[in-house]
Amino acid sequence: MFLDEIESGEIGNVFEGSAEDICLEANWCKHEKYDAHLKTLPSQKPELVNYINRVQSSWKAGIYKGSANKTRHEFRRLLGAIVDPELRCKLTKDPSLTGNFKAATDFDSAVNWPECAKVINDIRDQSNCGCCWAFAAAEAASDRLCIATNGTTLLPLSAQDMCFCAKMAGNGCNGGQIASPWYYIMSSGLVTGGQVDGSGPFGSGLCSDFSMPHCHHHGPQGNDPYPAEGDPGCPSQHSAACPRRCDSTATSPHDVFSEDKYTMSSVTGLSARGEKEIMEKIQRSGPVETAFTVYEDFANYVSGIYTHVSGSVEGGHAVKIVGWGEENGIKYWKVANSWNPYWGEDGFFRIVRGRNECGIENQVTGGEGMKKM
Repeated sequence: MFLDEIESGEIGNVFEGSAEDICLEANWCKHEKYDAHLKTLPSQKPELVNYINRVQSSWKAGIYKGSANKTRHEFRRLLGAIVDPELRCKLTKDPSLTGNFKAATDFDSAVNWPECAKVINDIRDQSNCGCCWAFAAAEAASDRLCIATNGTTLLPLSAQDMCFCAKMAGNGCNGGQIASPWYYIMSSGLVTGGQVDGSGPFGSGLCSDFSMPHCHHHGPQGNDPYPAEGDPGCPSQHSAACPRRCDSTATSPHDVFSEDKYTMSSVTGLSARGEKEIMEKIQRSGPVETAFTVYEDFANYVSGIYTHVSGSVEGGHAVKIVGWGEENGIKYWKVANSWNPYWGEDGFFRIVRGRNECGIENQVTGGEGMKKM
C-alpha cells in the first residue's frame, strides 16, 4: 500500500532497511513473497503467552485451541487500519479543545449518556474482513448521533455502507484510513444498519445490515459460540458490493436508501491528539475513533490493562475509545473492539493511558454535529 512511497524515500528517514523489509515489518504493503512466508508462521505461540503472564500482572494473556491451525497471515487480515508513521495525513484540530479542561477521574460514555447506552455498548463483529476502519467510524458516528440528538436518534449506522461504499476512505476488507470515513459521512451520509441477520441488540428492519458472519477472534474460546477465522462458517472474506438499496428485511422508515441517510455538519475540528485533548473530546461529544499499532502479544489478550510486552509488529487496527479510568494506580482507556462481544472484556479492552501506548493517542477522529441528512 505504501511501497511506492517507501521506495521513493518519502518516509525513508523514519525507517531503516529495504522497502520490502519495511513493508513486512509494518504490514503496509501486499507482497507475494512475504504473504507466502506469513502463511507458514503460527499466529499464536504458547511460549509467548507464558512469558507475558510471567513478567507482568496488569493484563492476562491466553490462547485458544484452534490456534495451531491459524497463521499470522490470517491474523493480519483483521488489522485493516493504516497507521501513518509521520502523521502525514494532518487533520484539522478541533479549535475548541484546550487540553486544560477538568476531566472526570473515571468516565464511561454509556454511563454519562444512559439514553445512548444501547448503541454505545453495541459490540459489533467485522467477521473475517479487514474493515475495522469502517466499523470504528460507523460505531463512533452512531454514538455521536445519539448524543447530539439527546437520545432521540438511537440507531446504529451501517458498517456495510461505510466499508464497501467509501472508496476514497479504504479498500473494503483490505484496509483503510481513520480520517477519510468521516469525510464520506459528511459528503454522502450513512444509512442505518445493524449486525448480520439482525443478530445485534437492534434486531432487523434497518436499511443495510452487515452481510458477513460472526467469527471467533483470537484469545481463549470461552463461551464464544462462533467458528474461528478460516474454519467452516467463517471463511476469508472479499469485499462485498456497495449497497444501493435497502435490504429486503428493512422496514419503514428505514426501507428507502436515499431517505435513510445521516450526516454531520462539519469536518472542522475532526481531530484530537494526546491524553487531555482526547478526554475533552470524548467527555464533550462522545466516543471517538482511533488506530493503534498491534503487536503479536495483543492476539493473546484476555483481560486487564494491556501494555505491549513482547512480539513484533503485526499491523494497524482501528477501534473506538469510549472512556477512561484507573485501576491499581494504572491509568487506562476503555476501548470497544469489533471482534464480537465474547472477545476480551465483553467485547472491550483496556489499554494504558497517558503514554501513547502503541500510538493509540497519536490522532483520534470524531465528527461534530451528527444529524439526519
